[in-house]
Amino acid sequence: MANYTAADVKKLRDSTGAGMLDCKNALVESDGDYDKAVEYLRVKGQKGVAKRESRTTSQGAVAAHTEAGVGVLIELDCETDFVSKGEKFATLLQQVLDQAVAVKAADVDSLLKSELADGRTVQGLLDDGNASIGEKIELRAVARLEAPAVASYLHRTSPDLPPQVGVLFGASGESDVVRDIAMHIAALPPKFLTRDQVPADVVENERRVAEATAREEGKPEGALPKIVEGRVSGFFKENALVEQKFAKDQGKTVQKVLDEAGITAVGFYRFRVGV
Repeated sequence: MANYTAADVKKLRDSTGAGMLDCKNALVESDGDYDKAVEYLRVKGQKGVAKRESRTTSQGAVAAHTEAGVGVLIELDCETDFVSKGEKFATLLQQVLDQAVAVKAADVDSLLKSELADGRTVQGLLDDGNASIGEKIELRAVARLEAPAVASYLHRTSPDLPPQVGVLFGASGESDVVRDIAMHIAALPPKFLTRDQVPADVVENERRVAEATAREEGKPEGALPKIVEGRVSGFFKENALVEQKFAKDQGKTVQKVLDEAGITAVGFYRFRVGV
């Protein structure tokens, strides 16, 4: 019989998060050797991770860090809201965010491949989290924004869940409205910063749809050009940030708010868990 005690099982459970029976089996298979038992559980956990690859991650949380004109935003997903509310998931989220800040990550792939102080990659950290928590954990998105002023905003879609909507907004200078606009982006998500950033094929498609709709409605042929341009303009007002009506003052556009503050918009990112 393997030489281990109840205290050994507890120690292994506390350090790995594995179930009691799994810890007992690991100690049996490892003849009571703690380090070998940890390795045994990791190997078993990796097999479990492979089985979870096809599962859907529709829950999770966002996290952000801003400092000295740099903002970092990440989205870490899991399978259930129960896990997303847990301490282990919160710890993983913070570890990944800290690493993203440290290595100046701007995309998922580079962050997953980066090495932590203990020699593991972020992917390895998440694989261990998969094994410990028992759910698929997936780094869904990473963004890095640099500007003279950067604000973040995290929004809870439910009071009992962690933030599931995250925004970074960068502007040309400091102002109280920078965070207000970040909040606006969370509430009224734009797709583009300005109309100039809308791809030409998207604009052309909007024109085609607007014209077809107007014809279907029986609008006069001579009025079609004006109607089409009006509807395309409406598309810009809904989807280009600076042309949207400001959430806190519908009498102003975001551009007007920026002009009054004497600053310009530089860029933004918006993540929503499960979207």
